[in-house]
Formats: sequence, structure tokens, C-alpha cells
Amino acid sequence: MERVETIPLGIGTAEPADYLALMKPRVMSLVVFTAWVGLICAPVNISILPMAVIILCIAVGAGASGALNMWYDADIDAAMTRTRKRPIPRGTINRETALTFGIMMSFFAVLTLWMVSNIVAAGLLAFTIFFYAVIYTMWLKRSTPQNIVIGGAAGAFPPMIGWAAVTGEITIDSTILFLIIFLWTPAHFWALALYKTGDYDKAGIPMMPNVKGPASTRLQILIYALLLAAICVAPIITGLAGMMYGGVALLLNLGFVGLAFKVWKSRAGERAEAHDEASLYAVKSGDLAARNLFAYSIIYLFAIFGVLAIENLLAGVL
Repeated sequence: MERVETIPLGIGTAEPADYLALMKPRVMSLVVFTAWVGLICAPVNISILPMAVIILCIAVGAGASGALNMWYDADIDAAMTRTRKRPIPRGTINRETALTFGIMMSFFAVLTLWMVSNIVAAGLLAFTIFFYAVIYTMWLKRSTPQNIVIGGAAGAFPPMIGWAAVTGEITIDSTILFLIIFLWTPAHFWALALYKTGDYDKAGIPMMPNVKGPASTRLQILIYALLLAAICVAPIITGLAGMMYGGVALLLNLGFVGLAFKVWKSRAGERAEAHDEASLYAVKSGDLAARNLFAYSIIYLFAIFGVLAIENLLAGVL
């Protein structure tokens, strides 16, 4: 896809809130939380101060990735309804400033993490920033409907980074935490894509519903929901989690698979004929199913990682 510059040049009116928005704070909150859980679940005790610095480095690295993503995707953001109010399309920050900001924050985050922890964690953070900014943003996002599947690895690394920051290792357990997020990502984003198909059409992004069609996408959402439920058993098998996690994970995955099944049976993403009232109603119902799964998926990920953290914290106290 060719990049079309349709955005303001930036008029030097940036405020601190604009720079915060550039770092995608909502995405950053999920990154910080899952990284903290990876750190908590690792079999090494760590004091509050180094823990705080490690989490800060991961948060800054995630924010740097967001800034680099907005720098490169400014043309796409300007074309899409849900992103056109970001700082660059609004003209409060120009692309050159966003690029400089992202690069500087990346170096700060990686170097500081190396100094306070180890080269394994710093290397993983550097690779994550590179993967999100270059592999996903510059290549996959505009070239393949598998962009979210492959690119989802970038969002799955934070718990592995947190684990490595205190152990210096990549283990089976930290890989399981990675896989939970990796398999969660397609259903989460494709649910959004099903009811935002028009936005992605306008921007020319080859999301799965736009390329393979909504029916194929709905089926793949269900398949990924089942794969996610299966990998969530792994922490119990390896001893990373116990019965508390098992009970909560069972309920959460029943909900996730149930909503994914409703999406599969719905008509989410289908284009209705204007004269067919029944069809219009069915499409609205389908979009509702996709929206419900998208909203639930956010709660799901916080909850599944939250119970892992609580169980490990309780184990350290008892």
C-alpha cells in the first residue's frame, strides 16, 4: 500500500497531554500490567525500587513503540474515524518530532533496563520495539491480513521481559505467558475489525475481514478462542499456577469461547442491503456480538493475568 500524506504539518502547539497520547497510554497500561505479572510470577524476589525502575523502563519502551507507530502511520490515522484525533492528524505534533521522541525514549528505556537488570531483558525490550515499529508497523500492517497474528508477538513480549529482568532467562513458564497474549490477540483485534471494516477499507489496511471476508474471520476468531482456552491449562501443568487460577481461568475461558461462538453464528461484518430490514437488524445484532467480544477480551486479559499475580503473591505470604 502506498503512503499518502494527508495530515497537517504540526504547528508547535503540543502540550504534555499530546506527548502522553503519542505513547498510547491505554495500550501501555496493559503492557505494564502484564510485564508486572511476569515479574511477580518469576521465582526470584525483588525489592520495590528496582521493580519500579524495571516497570518504568518497559512502560517507556512501550510508549516509544507507540510514538514510532504513530509517526509512520500518520496517514492511516488521519483516514480512520477512531484514530483521526491523535496528535499528529490533529496537527499538535509533527511527524519529525514524533520520530525523534520515539527514538530517544527507545534508547533511554533499553539502556536503563540493561543497567538495572540484565542484557537478556534489555535485548528483549529492544527487539520488541523493533518488531512493533518495523516488522509490524512498516511491513506487516500494510501487506498481509495476518498482520495481527504475526505482529501480535510485540504485545506478547512484556511478561517475558518482566520475567527475564529478574531471572536473566527465558523459560517455559515465561513462554507460556507470551503464548496466552499471542493467542488472545487475533480474536481481540478481529472482533474490533468486524465492526470497523469501513474504517479499515478507507485506510486501505488489509485486515482479515476486508481480505478474507467476515465469515472466514468469524470462524478464525472461534478457532483462536479454543486455542487460547487450551494454552491457559499450561500454567497448571508446569506448576506456575494452582487451583485458584484454574477455577477463574475456566470461567473466563467459558465466557470467551461462548462469546466467540456467538460471533461465529452472527453476521458481524456483513454488508446489509438497505431495503432488507431483517438483514439490517441481523447485521446490527452481529456487530453487537463482535463488540461484546472485544470489550470482554480486555477484561479477560486483565483478569487472567491478575489471578496469576494474586495467586503468586499469596503463595509468597503463606
